[in-house]
Amino acid sequence: MNFETLFTRISPRLKKLAVYHSRRNYFSVDAGDLYQEMSVYLWDNFKEEVPAVLNDAYIVKGCEFYILNYIRKQRKKAKIISLDMPLDETGCTLKDFLPDSKEPLETYVDAHIVVEEIGNCNTTEREKQVFALLLEGYNIREIGRKIGISHVRVVKIRGNILNKWSKVKKEGYQRVPITT
Repeated sequence: MNFETLFTRISPRLKKLAVYHSRRNYFSVDAGDLYQEMSVYLWDNFKEEVPAVLNDAYIVKGCEFYILNYIRKQRKKAKIISLDMPLDETGCTLKDFLPDSKEPLETYVDAHIVVEEIGNCNTTEREKQVFALLLEGYNIREIGRKIGISHVRVVKIRGNILNKWSKVKKEGYQRVPITT
């Protein structure tokens, strides 16, 4: 079997997986990048003649595991701070360093509104705990270890949070314009 035959047979499934994981992942990951990563992974394994003895489902699943690990490694841990929090002993705040344009402040306010909405959409205490740790930049496994539950349960809780928030958005989330 040559690579072209294998790739032609598997690439539609790889494209679907790339689109699915780019939409599912709430961090911005491009479907084209995921598809390209899976293609390169497949080529690297083909050169070593690994896929020749495996069935298509097994090969596709291997590519999916590869991109899930790729997505996990691409995430940057975010640290959210207040604009009014002093940065040093002189009392300077982040607001002092921002330019006069409204764009950075609007972005911050929009993000703050989303965080408040997620916290107020009938989330349980456990969901609030997981959400707070996500905001602090912990990954799924770290959160599970920190609060004493499995990483699979953390994934389910994160899904519940996103489902509740998406319902709130559908019912009437509207951006409030900032006026100065």
